[in-house]
Amino acid sequence: MSSLLRLATAGSVDDGKSTLVGRLLYDTKSVLADQLDAVTRASVDKGLSTPDLSLLVDGLRSEREQGITIDVAYRYFATPRRSFVLADTPGHVQYTRNTVTGASTAQLGVLLVDARKGVVEQTRRHAAVLALLGVPRLVLAVNKIDLVDYDEETFSVIAKEFGAHAESLGYGAGTVVTIPVSALEGDNVATTSERTPWYDGPSLLEHLETVPVAPDPHEAAFRFPVQYVIRPRTPEHLDYRGYAGQIAAGTIRPGDEIVVLPAGLRSTVERIDTADGPLDEAGAGTSVTLLLADDLDISRGDLIAVADRPPRVTDELTATLCWLSSKQLKPGARVLVKHGTRTVQAIVTELAARFDEQTLSSVDAPESLDLNDIGRVELRLAEPLGVDDYSESPRTGAFLVIDPKDGDTLAAGLVGERFV
Repeated sequence: MSSLLRLATAGSVDDGKSTLVGRLLYDTKSVLADQLDAVTRASVDKGLSTPDLSLLVDGLRSEREQGITIDVAYRYFATPRRSFVLADTPGHVQYTRNTVTGASTAQLGVLLVDARKGVVEQTRRHAAVLALLGVPRLVLAVNKIDLVDYDEETFSVIAKEFGAHAESLGYGAGTVVTIPVSALEGDNVATTSERTPWYDGPSLLEHLETVPVAPDPHEAAFRFPVQYVIRPRTPEHLDYRGYAGQIAAGTIRPGDEIVVLPAGLRSTVERIDTADGPLDEAGAGTSVTLLLADDLDISRGDLIAVADRPPRVTDELTATLCWLSSKQLKPGARVLVKHGTRTVQAIVTELAARFDEQTLSSVDAPESLDLNDIGRVELRLAEPLGVDDYSESPRTGAFLVIDPKDGDTLAAGLVGERFV
């Protein structure tokens, strides 16, 4: 079982997401004493008899005053069984792009609904975004179950409706779990509750501790975007030529055969250097310098990959864009594509479809993409790139679209046809 789970939370406004995240932090003893004291004092000032755990995560005073959370925040907590990185995303419709950001690396999504309201439009929207991003597992937390007197029928209706929607998005049997919770009272959050005797499943935390996760990025094919070429040319390092960067996916060992893309040059890894000395093996997330057996023409922006599982090299991309700019995107637009450490010029040759968030369906051949739109596009690149489908390798299947005039980031892109 993986020792680390990356998850993202999403829900509509006032579904109690901040309280649930605060409850998880509180119940896993991931809150410092002075933080808890501050929350207790703030709760007393609000006239509450118990700590308002939502204050543990709604850190900005303006957010507290308005009662909303508007940005993605990353929370870290752990139990003896597993460590967790939680991306807490906002609930408002206009911040759908933030959900994309938070869920882009998630292995599991936790969606909240208010037991009194059931599945709403924003629930369906968030589920569709998680499906688009290839998040393999979902948890539907039916929150505020205490406010419907722990009613089994209410829970069953919500679970059935959401299950049908998740199935329509491609989630198969066993990939969606529905749990009745009360974030305020703590029911079925860290431990199972006696007040829901009709529910025989795990608590939310128990499920998070035991759920199988997607393959570890160390098990993916090796990918290494070259950040910098090191050539000291000093007497003691006269012939030293190293290629520095951070491993995006997979593992590498001395003796492994590699290919340098897009040129297609081949060699063998001779040594793996770090600031603390050479390594016998290095995995995803590690910053290293690779020394090769052959003297090759390699520069910043090249991608070093394992020879027997290389990415495809192409100058045309089919991709899904989450448009982040107030500037419209129209066919024929000239942009920059930043993929790994390489930036190339590109033209948007076609807007194939746009995701309609109101109907949760696609609109073919839209005239443009506007702020927060999600669409499938065709791009022609001025130079070829070595890319993977996002579903296979998120780090080398993702890219940024940049405005060549002012350097502003216009969109986040996902290689492949995972468009909902």
